[in-house]
Amino acid sequence: MVDPRSFAEELGLPGLMDIHTHFLPPRVMAKVRAQFDAAGPLIGRPWPLHYRDDDDVLVETLRSFGVRRFTALPYAHRPDMAEFLNDWAAGFAARVPEAAVCGTFFPEPGVTSYVASRASSVEVWKVHVQVGAFDVTDPLLDEAWGLVAETGTPVVLHAGSGPVATEHTGPAPVAALLARHPRLRLVIAHAGAPEYAEFLALAEAHERVALDTTMAFTPFFEEMGGAYPAELLPQLRDLGLAGKVHLGSDFPNIPYPYDVQLDALARLDLGDDWLRAVCWSSTAALLGVPSLR
Repeated sequence: MVDPRSFAEELGLPGLMDIHTHFLPPRVMAKVRAQFDAAGPLIGRPWPLHYRDDDDVLVETLRSFGVRRFTALPYAHRPDMAEFLNDWAAGFAARVPEAAVCGTFFPEPGVTSYVASRASSVEVWKVHVQVGAFDVTDPLLDEAWGLVAETGTPVVLHAGSGPVATEHTGPAPVAALLARHPRLRLVIAHAGAPEYAEFLALAEAHERVALDTTMAFTPFFEEMGGAYPAELLPQLRDLGLAGKVHLGSDFPNIPYPYDVQLDALARLDLGDDWLRAVCWSSTAALLGVPSLR
C-alpha cells in the first residue's frame, strides 16, 4: 500500500482533494455507525469501520494524509431534517478551514425556500436517494433542482444501486432528471456502482455530469458488486483527463485504511496525468480552489 502523502508527492501534487467524506452531528453519526455495525438493510454485508473517532481526531487524520480539501456531505433521510443538518455543516466548515460548506435537501414543503436561502453559501450539495427513499424526479424537488442547476453548485448524488438496490436507485431516474434540468452539475457517487456503464454514459453525454471514485475499484467493493468492467477503462481515462472524475473515499465510514482507495486508483494504470486530474486538479477546478502550493 502507499502512504497518502508520498502518493501525492510522487505525482508532484501539493496534497489530495477528496470530494466524498462524511462529517455529521454526533448523534446522527452514532446512528450511521450503528447501521454499519449491524449490517443494516441498506448495507447488506458486514462492514467493519476502520475509523471511529470524534471529529477533531478525524480531521487531523485527513490532514496527516495530506488531504487539503474535503467535505461533510450530510444527507437527509426524512422531512424536517435537512435544515438541522445544513446548520450543523455550516458550523463545521466555519471551524475547519479545509472543509467545503455542504448542504442537503429532501422532497418536502419548503425545500425550494431553504435551498434558495443557502444557494450563495453552499459549495457542495449531497443527495442520497437510497437512504432517503425518494425519487430524484419527485415534483416537490423540481424548483429546487432548477435553482441548483442555475447556480452551478455541484451535487454529490448517490443514485447507483450499490450496495443495495431500492425502487428509487439506478440510472433511469437520473436520466429523467437531466432531461428536465440538463445544466445540473452532478457528481455521481461510487462511479455509479453497480450501473457503471450507464452512469459513465450519462457523464459522457452531459457537460456537467461527473463521477467520483468512492470505494470503486477497491477489493472490498468489487467483492460486493463485481469488478469495474475492463472495457470501460479507456472511456474512464478520457473522462478523467477531461476533468470529470473526482477522488472520493467515503472516509471515515470505510472498512479499510484510506490508502486502499489510492492504491486501487494507481492499479488501474491509467497514467500519472489521470491521477493528477482525479486527485487534485479536477476537484480544485470544481470547487474554485486556487493553487495551494
